[in-house]
Amino acid sequence: MDLSGSFVALVTPFEGGKVDEAALKRMVEFHAAGGTAGLVPCGTTGESATLSHEEHERVIGTVIQANRGRMKVVAGTGSNNTAEAVRLTAWAAKAGADAALLIAPYYNKPTQEGLFRHFKAVSEAVDLPLVPYSIQSRTGVNIEAETVARLAGLRNVVAIKEASGNLEQMARIYHLTGGKLALLSGDDGLTLPLLAIGGRGVISVAANVAPRDTASLVSEFLAGRVDKAREIHYRMLPLVKALFLETNPIPVKTAMALMGMLKAEFRLPLCEMSAGNLEKLKKEMEAYGLVKEKAA
Repeated sequence: MDLSGSFVALVTPFEGGKVDEAALKRMVEFHAAGGTAGLVPCGTTGESATLSHEEHERVIGTVIQANRGRMKVVAGTGSNNTAEAVRLTAWAAKAGADAALLIAPYYNKPTQEGLFRHFKAVSEAVDLPLVPYSIQSRTGVNIEAETVARLAGLRNVVAIKEASGNLEQMARIYHLTGGKLALLSGDDGLTLPLLAIGGRGVISVAANVAPRDTASLVSEFLAGRVDKAREIHYRMLPLVKALFLETNPIPVKTAMALMGMLKAEFRLPLCEMSAGNLEKLKKEMEAYGLVKEKAA
């Protein structure tokens, strides 16, 4: 499977405490028109930790149905319970997902051997392309390069979402796997450097509000137009910084609400943005042209 390009880490829109399926469908259309290569529902940005199993399945199912095969759907099906990850991944496969994103088990703090066995169990149980997701800042455990190299030997592990923030580790993953896995950035600010060391794309938060530019950054680089990709990278950098002023997805959902895409509704323990950071976010959105500047 070719997992290159810009994949959006979709937020989960809520209204009145429930999943806003109408807004979710509008988001799919927004990305179909914006050049996004793939949709990633129920990841970290989708507040998956606070979704019930029924909601989890409804979000993934709604995205698959609304997409109608236009973009790839990489469903977030990870868990810190291996049996649960197997069940969620099997459900996504039956629902028509193209691949599954599997976060490293959180809270348990497994060893590297435990991590390998976790992903191996899912690989053996479900016939679906798998994308392990390394983000130690969220999970408390790092998927080390040597472990990723072992995972590359499993029949259906096709990519790695790397959000360690460690470019040296990312380079070692590419080197140890011989480029066999699609190396995907999990950090918008590191997409360009990751592409430079052999990466193929990004699972992006910023694409929720700027899909075309995120997609263009990747496509321009992969087409050999490095100067153009660099130009887009530096233009997006202040916006990207603003989208991480507070815990993701608080700023990006706030930004989408300012653009009229959804309600700025979160599930506790996440809450609305502080007033000071909200003003900083608005300023960068105005500078980027995502919202109009206030009249003097």
